[in-house]
Amino acid sequence: MRDSLDSDSVGAALVTSGRPWRGLEFHPALGSTNTRLRELLTGRPDQPPAATPGPYAGSPAPGEGALWWVVATDHQTGGRGRLGRAWTVPDRASLAVSAAVPVADPAQAGWLPLLAGLALARAVRDVSRAAGHEIAPRLKWPNDVLVPEDGDRKLSGILCELVAVGEGQAVVVGTGVNVDQGREELPVDTATSLALAGVEVRREELLVAYLDHLAGVLVDAGIVPVPAATPGDASVRAGAGADAVRAAYREACATIGRQVRVLLPAGDSVLGEALGVDDDGALVVRTDRGTRAFAAGDVVHVRPAGDGLA
Repeated sequence: MRDSLDSDSVGAALVTSGRPWRGLEFHPALGSTNTRLRELLTGRPDQPPAATPGPYAGSPAPGEGALWWVVATDHQTGGRGRLGRAWTVPDRASLAVSAAVPVADPAQAGWLPLLAGLALARAVRDVSRAAGHEIAPRLKWPNDVLVPEDGDRKLSGILCELVAVGEGQAVVVGTGVNVDQGREELPVDTATSLALAGVEVRREELLVAYLDHLAGVLVDAGIVPVPAATPGDASVRAGAGADAVRAAYREACATIGRQVRVLLPAGDSVLGEALGVDDDGALVVRTDRGTRAFAAGDVVHVRPAGDGLA
């Protein structure tokens, strides 16, 4: 029997000194964590809070009061991926979480899904190492986390949405991670879970590790401002810098250096070699007609030109 997320322990960990997170709103079941958090940020919550009561599981004030809040659920019934694709999982078998972060430099928002993937890959490596079976995820541009130990199958997807909040902007970072599913519980053969990769972890530990890394990489990259109340914690203070964080992403990105087929919304495709990711977060592809840069919002899929699951 799968256990419900221990929202009290997660909330207690998130609001400790040195972390920027203000709280966790937890739902046993919810249509979409991104939708719920976006409603809170805009001050137009259409869903009732229905959060599990507890000392660390409440609801934020709408608008700017929802910044640095997290919404999570055991069972996301109407989750969405990029371009409106459905994302559904069994009850209590995955992480379904959204985090609201302020944006210091909207021009760099294209890097957010990429760096969220980097943060998740680091968190997976940390918790799997602690569990005694370390795995080293790779990243598929723009927003997928792959598990080489299971044939480069997809472990996670990330959806980032820009939201106007007061006179500024925020991003809702939505993340779904397959944790405990068996092969028969996954919708496609190209997906995997931590359990199928041979790792048993508590969702609570993975969630806290992910949010720690997420705050760290986004602050380091200069995309979000340094949180005001984070004394003495290097993980949420400006540190490595944007160049170092982008270099870390590029090193972990399995797309770079491969022959790829970029599928476009009009139905056509572009074949070429993925040369890298530019400073705007776009994928740079060398084609037979010259070099082109593709923003994440301009493509439907990026596939290997030959065989492969990614």
